[in-house]
Parts: sequence; structure tokens; C-alpha cells
Amino acid sequence: MMKLRIHPLLAIVLGIPLLLLTVATQAAVFVSNFEPVNPPTLSIPPSWQIIRLESNVPATKYRQLNWEGVNAIEANADSSMALLGRLVEVDLNETPMLCWLWRIDSVVKSADMTKRQGDDYAARMYLAFSLPKETLTLADKAALTIARGFFGSQVPDGAINYVWDNIHPIGTRMPNAYTARAQMVVRRSGNLESGKWIAERVNVLEDLHRTFGTTNGKLKLLAIASDSDNTKEKVRAGFADIAFVKADEACPVTSTQN
Repeated sequence: MMKLRIHPLLAIVLGIPLLLLTVATQAAVFVSNFEPVNPPTLSIPPSWQIIRLESNVPATKYRQLNWEGVNAIEANADSSMALLGRLVEVDLNETPMLCWLWRIDSVVKSADMTKRQGDDYAARMYLAFSLPKETLTLADKAALTIARGFFGSQVPDGAINYVWDNIHPIGTRMPNAYTARAQMVVRRSGNLESGKWIAERVNVLEDLHRTFGTTNGKLKLLAIASDSDNTKEKVRAGFADIAFVKADEACPVTSTQN
């Protein structure tokens, strides 16, 4: 069995128990370990943790369930925001492709990713990295110091968010409205594909290089989220079958879809 290692310091910072993440054999590195709970309750899988970025903002609610044949996590946001994340360490040179399933009921109608007051998404896949010191400018270091002063040491050197936006075209890339250290990448847009499971496959290593100019960054945290704290709307999303695979390997599907 392969095992993903957790850095004790990062675990302490995030308040996440020190657990070894066991993954499947072969090349695929499975991240999700979702199981249906009958009846569904507000429960989260072992080694996952709800991460609140601001204590005065209500937390998005997460639960495990079987959603139309797929063992998944359901996220319900109601003027809320919180990540559901886990610590991971994946060799992106070996398995650079990130696969997952996701779905939404509807987009955040009044969202606007260019503005802080519109920085909401029905669904997002969040990846946090530690980056080589030589890739950080003095301005980067100063910005990180300020951000960590407000939000704590969990602020990463850099982050990539794959999002389901409301209006921007698929492929749109821009810095987050709050920080240039987080890149927003639109993978889905609008309601045309809402109400059904959609499969995604992205090359994280290529996106890491494109965004931060290095392939030596280390993935430390993977999280999912549905958030509407800025727009005060209600949205629901689902996530499943999260895994890393080789560039020439097909995405594994562990769930049975109807």
C-alpha cells in the first residue's frame, strides 16, 4: 500500500488530527473516502476537516450520502463559507492529473469573481501549495505576512481554485479578488450542466507552473467548498471520486452512477 504523509506542523496549524492517509495500490492516488450514511446526517469522513477562514461567517454544511448512485459529499451553503479539506502529499511529477466528479443545483446568480463582494461559487476544488522560497518576491512575502496576520498560518504560499462560475467562460483564469496568491480557474460555467454529475480532469502540474512559474511546489491541502457568504444566496453542490493519476492513465470511477 502507498501512504500519503502528513506534515505534523501543518496538521497542528490546521487543527487536524495526525492520521496517515491510506491510498489505493497502482498509480492512482485516491483522496476521497466518502461513504453513504443512512439516513444522511451532518457527518464528514475520517481525516477530513471543516476549515473556517473567518469565525464570524456561518460555516457551509457538509454531509456524506449516496447521491443518485454516487457516494459523495453534499455541500449546502446559505450565506456561508467553509472548506472541507484534508492534508495530502502527492508526487505531482508521478501523478499530475486530478480527477473528480461534481454537480450543482444552480450557480450563484449574483456572483462576480472580479469583485470581493461577488467572490462566491456554487462549487470549487481548492489546492494549497508550499512553494520554493526563490519563487516568492519581496512583494509576495509581504502580502503573505499580511494575510497570515489576518487569517493565520494556514494561508498557503499559493493556491489554485477550480470553480463552477455563473457567467465567465470555461478556461477563464484570474487572481482571486482577495489575494493574488490564489488563482481562480473556471472549469464549468452557468446552469446548462446543472443537476447532473460532471467528470473533471486537470493537469495540476501544468497549472502550477503556469500560475507560479515552478513545478517544484508541493501540494499540502486539498479542499472542496460551496460558498455564498458574500452574495447571501443558497446553493448546493456535490463532490465525489477525487483522485490523482498519471498523465496517460484514465480517471478511476469508484462510484456506480445510475
